[in-house]
Amino acid sequence: MDKKIIMIVGDWNYPKMVYQNLQTEFNIEKIIVDNGESTSKLLKRRIKRLGIIHVIGQLLFRIIAVSYIKATSKKRFQEILDKNDIKETDFELEKTIEVTSINSEEGRKLLKKLNPDIVVIVTTRILSKKTLESINAKFINIHSGITPLYRGLHGAYWALINKDMENCGVTVHLVDEGIDTGNILYQESITDSVTSKDNFMTYTYLQLAKALPLLKKAIRDIQSNNITAKVNAKPQIDNKLFYHPTLWFYLYNRWFKGVK
Repeated sequence: MDKKIIMIVGDWNYPKMVYQNLQTEFNIEKIIVDNGESTSKLLKRRIKRLGIIHVIGQLLFRIIAVSYIKATSKKRFQEILDKNDIKETDFELEKTIEVTSINSEEGRKLLKKLNPDIVVIVTTRILSKKTLESINAKFINIHSGITPLYRGLHGAYWALINKDMENCGVTVHLVDEGIDTGNILYQESITDSVTSKDNFMTYTYLQLAKALPLLKKAIRDIQSNNITAKVNAKPQIDNKLFYHPTLWFYLYNRWFKGVK
């Protein structure tokens, strides 16, 4: 018997691609769109962890480098999407519910009302333990990196920076209250897909192409009660989190090491 599936997502194009792919095989009953943290809260937390100079460098990277990379990578984006039959489909309005925060009382009440068996998490905030325990469901997530080595953001980029080709890939994992610390369901490398045309932004699309079949497989496993997870090793989980690079770090590695 099929289990009830919902999604909790951020409001941008990536979750829409995941939704379009999943709904060709599964009935996604509801999509909860979490409006996300305010920019000011995010920056304050990041400054506390990394320091103001580092965060300024990250902001410059996003304003200058990311804008340039996006503008010059449109053809490569489309090549990856076409090759892997990935399309972006808007969420159906009748299936979509917006919440200020899934970790709020409002969010937990909604989860209890929907009472799903499987919750697919796509690019949204870290779920609190209270939220995860509010329903009896399996929460699963696509992480753009190989855990536990590359937790945080842009794991493929950081693996390439470290010349760690073996761990340049993607993970589908169960979700816990930590940051990318949940037990691993499936992992796959993207190194066979990376070309000279790829860069910081296109790595994410290559990861998505590898992750979607793994995510479908994980859902099938849960539906058939045949789920097997690899436990993340605690000593490795204690390693650092990765974030956006600073502008100067990115430019140095692009110009002198060829990592785009």
